[in-house]
Amino acid sequence: MDVNKWLKTVSGEVERVNKISKEYYNKYDIKQGLRNSDGTGVVVGFTKIGSVHGSKYVNGKKTPVDGKLIYRNIEINDLIKSFKEFGFECTVYLLLFGKLPLKNELDNFNEILDGYRRMPPAFTENMILKSPSNNVMNKLQRSILALYSYDQDPDSLEIDKILLQSIKLIARFPTIISYGYQAKCHYFDNQSLYLHNPKKGIGTAKNILHMIRADNLYTALEADILDLLLILHAEHGGGNNSAFTTHVVSSTGTDTYSAIGAAVGSLKGPKHGGANLKVVEMVNDIKAHIDYTDMVQLKDYLIKILKKKAFNRKGLIYGMGHAVYTKSDPRAVILKEKAAELAKEKNQMDEFDLYCNIEKLTKDIFKELKGEDAEICANVDLYSGFVYKLLNIPKELYTPLFATARVASWCVHRIEQLVSDEKIIRPAYKSLKNDESGMY
Repeated sequence: MDVNKWLKTVSGEVERVNKISKEYYNKYDIKQGLRNSDGTGVVVGFTKIGSVHGSKYVNGKKTPVDGKLIYRNIEINDLIKSFKEFGFECTVYLLLFGKLPLKNELDNFNEILDGYRRMPPAFTENMILKSPSNNVMNKLQRSILALYSYDQDPDSLEIDKILLQSIKLIARFPTIISYGYQAKCHYFDNQSLYLHNPKKGIGTAKNILHMIRADNLYTALEADILDLLLILHAEHGGGNNSAFTTHVVSSTGTDTYSAIGAAVGSLKGPKHGGANLKVVEMVNDIKAHIDYTDMVQLKDYLIKILKKKAFNRKGLIYGMGHAVYTKSDPRAVILKEKAAELAKEKNQMDEFDLYCNIEKLTKDIFKELKGEDAEICANVDLYSGFVYKLLNIPKELYTPLFATARVASWCVHRIEQLVSDEKIIRPAYKSLKNDESGMY
């Protein structure tokens, strides 16, 4: 039997019997995507870890405001100004312990992280090199699950055990993604294999650059900007898909490795952490089809993308719009400034202008299509992929770097779920008859 031919024959029927008409969501007031009709998220819990603000209500009407991102009661702009070095490590400490570290606390914390950066004996060879993946996020997820077998008490729900598991994962993510990338290049791209042991005393950002580059070389500006990217991606409230995944999975009482592995699977999706790759692909498509310095051509092409007549025909201008932010995404504002600085140094201002023009023209198009009150802002993904490109970070690592930044947040959201809410998260679904003639 030709299985592929059979699959093509039956797949249409499988799609048909599982398709639910959108009219039912309105008819029964179902919060599709766990969102209210005004786009705000359905409130399902509390969190002390982070806060995301993009609007306020004035006389009962949702009103756009400049975005705010807050980590443990500290606004992101103030957080970035509060340290001179080891910014990401300070941020991780803040997320885990609820306060910024003193000098001796940071020194001790860095020493602990350095002690766990190297992988367990034989793990690199057996788990990473002998079973490489063409997708580094897939390799990261599998490696996390494999680390369960290296833990003497992996299923413990004691907070001290979970905290140790969390710190080990935070320390090892950079090593796993770096080695996973090297294995991918060696096996699938026929490149030489370079494995550099992580160094002590240099922090996460510098270790990543040290481990992914054959020559070990990087500039201070490159390390500083990568450190900033890690800080900006570290936390984004409890409602983002991967953090909520962590809450849902942790509510079952499962182990840390299963919960964090599930979060990685969530972040891998192009509607979440994979969006930065889509931005780069979209920009490359624009450059291939038009004179991107011509504002008229660029605007017309962006309209084609929105109308599903260009790029991947999904009708999305990637890097624009956000579920919470309306007037501005504070991460994008900060990163845009750094992108300009880096683009100037690397003589890439023409391409930086293209990203700025995509932002400006998309805002104009939305006002033309939906009225002067329509607001859409650039999100962090519009500029993060461009900055990674300027840093000579391979595209295979864009989303894994996002995961490396976000893992501390996932671990804290897991702890928050376990100590605050013992109920398993179990929302309800209404059941429709297969012919959609009504509910059971």
